[in-house]
Amino acid sequence: MAKRVSDSELPTDDTNTKTAHPLIEKPNRDRPYLIVLAGTSMGVMHLLEDEITIVGRAEKATLRIIDDGISREHSRVSRVGNQVILEDLGSTNGTYCNGIRVARQVLAEGDKIMIGTSTILKFTYHDQIDELFQQQLTESALRDPLTKTYNKKFFMDRIQSEFVYAERHRLPLSLLFLDIDRFKIINDTYGHPVGDFVLQELATLMVKSLRTEDVLARYGGEEFTIICRGLDLPAAELLAERIRRAVEQNRFETGGKLISVTVSIGLARCPDERLRGASDLVAAADENMYLAKRSGRNRISAQAPSSAEDEETTSVLDDDKN
Repeated sequence: MAKRVSDSELPTDDTNTKTAHPLIEKPNRDRPYLIVLAGTSMGVMHLLEDEITIVGRAEKATLRIIDDGISREHSRVSRVGNQVILEDLGSTNGTYCNGIRVARQVLAEGDKIMIGTSTILKFTYHDQIDELFQQQLTESALRDPLTKTYNKKFFMDRIQSEFVYAERHRLPLSLLFLDIDRFKIINDTYGHPVGDFVLQELATLMVKSLRTEDVLARYGGEEFTIICRGLDLPAAELLAERIRRAVEQNRFETGGKLISVTVSIGLARCPDERLRGASDLVAAADENMYLAKRSGRNRISAQAPSSAEDEETTSVLDDDKN
């Protein structure tokens, strides 16, 4: 009969007991963050790594948020020992924590902070795994999955707030509306995977020409928009021409195929007395994009049509889009 081996005599393997896998170790949630839940900077995660963080719309603010109801230096967040303290800096519209206006408040996990007219921040502690998950969640909500540019919803929210801000402060704001010429032919000739490659390559190419503060979004299909805060029309035209030329000269090559790609770009800007809202700005840029196509494609247009041309423009939109 075989001898029964007791548990104490069994060989042991300490590999899994001495060193836990880094992804399943007990999380150390000690990294304080402000996460923008709503407003023009929705999705931004700001790590409170400095002793003092200034929140406001001034260029020198640590966490800069463009919201017309936010003061230049609206509030201060300080790290004092193990505490994180929120203080209002005499803002016009006040600082609210969980719905209550505060002058000074020690923040706790999950506190909701409202500043301005539409900006809501959440205070929370994250570990590295939380941080990665939050970033992925934000990306999926705000980004186009194919091109990794912002999506149309984010663009529509952002252009609205940017337009209001520019109009009230009489600051320049330009919008570029870009469309790939004859994109349907590219898809029909080479297949949709190649069309997807062209969209991805184009997005990467455009990013190289943009400033940090510019907002690039996929509006839909083969259409992209670029919000250019602080750029007047001549400067925006230079940017548009730089992008047009870069696309024309770029080698879009995949699977042994070299695809010729050009774009048509329409521009609009404010302040402009003819524009009553952000939707008018978008419509004007879109209309100018179609004018660029009607003029031969692979060009830019910043010349809004007269009312006499409106009917004709509308009648040829479908034919000229590709």
